[in-house]
Amino acid sequence: MKTLQTFIIAVLLSQGMVRAEELNPVHWKIASTPLGDSQYELTFSATIDPGWHMYGLHIPEGGPVATTFNYQSNNQVEFIGAISPSRAAERKQDDTFEMEVELFNGSIGFTQKVRVLKATTLSGYIEFMACDDSRCLPPREEDFSLELSSAQTPASSPKEAASNDANATPKFETKSLDITHPTAEVTAGVMETNEPMQAPAQSDRLASTADSSLLRLFLIALLAGFGALLTPCVYPIIPLTVSFFMRDTSRSEAVFNGVFFGLSIVFIYTMVGLLVGLFKIDLVRLIASHWLPNLLFFLIFMVLAFSFFGMFELTLPGSLSNKIDQQADKGGFLGPFFMALATVVISFSCTGPIVGVVLGSALQGEIIKPVIGMLGFSLSFALPFTLLALFPGFMKKLPKSGGWLNSVKVFFAFILIAFALVFINNLHLPFMSRNLILALYIVIFALLGVYLLGKIRFSHDSPLETVSVPRLLLAIISLSIAVYLVPGLFGKPLRSIEPFLPEDQNPATVSSLASPAQAQRVATTLCDVAPKYSDQLHLPHGLKGYFDYDEALTCAKELGKPVLLDFVGHSCKNCKKMYAEVWSDPRVLELLSQNFIVAALYTDDRTKLPQEEWVTSSLDGKVKNTLGKKNNDLQITRFGTNALPMYAVVNPNGEVIVPGSYFTYNLNTNDFVHFLQDALNRFTP
Repeated sequence: MKTLQTFIIAVLLSQGMVRAEELNPVHWKIASTPLGDSQYELTFSATIDPGWHMYGLHIPEGGPVATTFNYQSNNQVEFIGAISPSRAAERKQDDTFEMEVELFNGSIGFTQKVRVLKATTLSGYIEFMACDDSRCLPPREEDFSLELSSAQTPASSPKEAASNDANATPKFETKSLDITHPTAEVTAGVMETNEPMQAPAQSDRLASTADSSLLRLFLIALLAGFGALLTPCVYPIIPLTVSFFMRDTSRSEAVFNGVFFGLSIVFIYTMVGLLVGLFKIDLVRLIASHWLPNLLFFLIFMVLAFSFFGMFELTLPGSLSNKIDQQADKGGFLGPFFMALATVVISFSCTGPIVGVVLGSALQGEIIKPVIGMLGFSLSFALPFTLLALFPGFMKKLPKSGGWLNSVKVFFAFILIAFALVFINNLHLPFMSRNLILALYIVIFALLGVYLLGKIRFSHDSPLETVSVPRLLLAIISLSIAVYLVPGLFGKPLRSIEPFLPEDQNPATVSSLASPAQAQRVATTLCDVAPKYSDQLHLPHGLKGYFDYDEALTCAKELGKPVLLDFVGHSCKNCKKMYAEVWSDPRVLELLSQNFIVAALYTDDRTKLPQEEWVTSSLDGKVKNTLGKKNNDLQITRFGTNALPMYAVVNPNGEVIVPGSYFTYNLNTNDFVHFLQDALNRFTP
């Protein structure tokens, strides 16, 4: 399941100054290698931060911005052939643009051969667009300038020189230049970069965000470990395992064995997380971009679900379990360790899906997250074994395993099928529509609720004479979920799960989100002049607003209202989530439509501006001649960030009403309402 958590690392130098929160996950270098006969091979090398990707060279019209290499006109340089990447681009279905696109991640090089007629400087810029699994940054340009000389060593190529003298020292030296950090030093072709320091306030904020996200992951994994203890593969072996440590041993030895057993479980699971992290497996990206893992996970989850329903029994090879059991009979450290390994292996058929979900939540191509996830899971999983070894008297108070464990197994079977639908949805099959997925979820949770009430029985179930209170509460929750999903079949947005559903081909109008009176008022907030770009750009839920900063301020002066600046992008998935889950709230619609002038400033729009509207950036000195570049420069200049979405409230003079305050991606509607209301209360017409 996609519990995606992508975290910001924002460090960038611009003319020696640190931009507090501007993201630039792609770092460029350019190198020139003489080939002889006045020819050079230019290599543009991109290093892309983990969790991010940039788009390829060939993108269909209407899609994201392709990576392009643009050169200033230079009569002294002839280009030989087309630029080519060092490896083939990955192809994936992009849900945002509804098309298959090329993308690159990790490291990638692009080569271009040129012939230099006369010593010259080749200048230009690289335009590219970087995205992660939930957001896209505005298109970015990186300038480059490279000196090329037509005077090379005598008309012999490196290959010819090598053939003449096998021991000859190469006569051609590759020159490198760091494009992203042009102030970095180059020595003997080796880049030595002094990494910029983060602004203190932003560094603290990023550290706080990372710490809180790791803590949240740890707590989720901790709860998952406790849940795994209730599975039918684990719960029955708890007393058996603890009894193994108590047999024919002293009290002190039993305590040692029990504690070392628990530590061994923690070690085994944590090592699994460490190994996965070291291999840099970005499972979230893999699942989001490739059909094979989605199909594989769908089949695995369905097989496990059928097994839990009692259709067949999944067991590990007996030889493997026997060998581990034999090692567990040894004393000292080996006995408890191999007993822990046996417990992990034997319980895997039940804990595997839970471990998979924890790792899926943690894996973003990093090391620390899988380790933290497995540490949290293993601590709670090992805790009962260790406590019962220390206090064996409590074993008598454990509920006896029996029919209730099979009910737990069936409960997990229904949940596994629900998880499987997430993966089958990622396959983008044409018949898997939003309504079909919703209908399946409704049936699954309705059947689960009916089962918990004892109205459905499977082959291994015992007759249910009475319904316990916990079972009744679970049935109420399950049936409530089913009822909650029903309106979605008729077009009502389901804000909490909408990102996991296929796109609705007939999206709901604002009338389904607010009262008729509110819907009528939404359209009456503009001045008389029709907004620029309104023929191609639109606000969600029937809201009316502007797409040009100056035009929005002009209307705000006329109406005496504050302006909500909505920095947004066509390819920004988090922007769409904010629209679907926060802006759809009637309180937000009421505030925006009645009390604010809304200015949706697209930072990735490629609409060409008339020359009189071009601006020259005070940050990089470049001319911004498209709507997106102009808005992006405004966002970075005024607020020190290019992260999307970002919201700020200004008065008709363009001054921020609450100094230092702006709102970023946050699906808590109450927080957004408070942000708007606070700015409105402080606004003076």
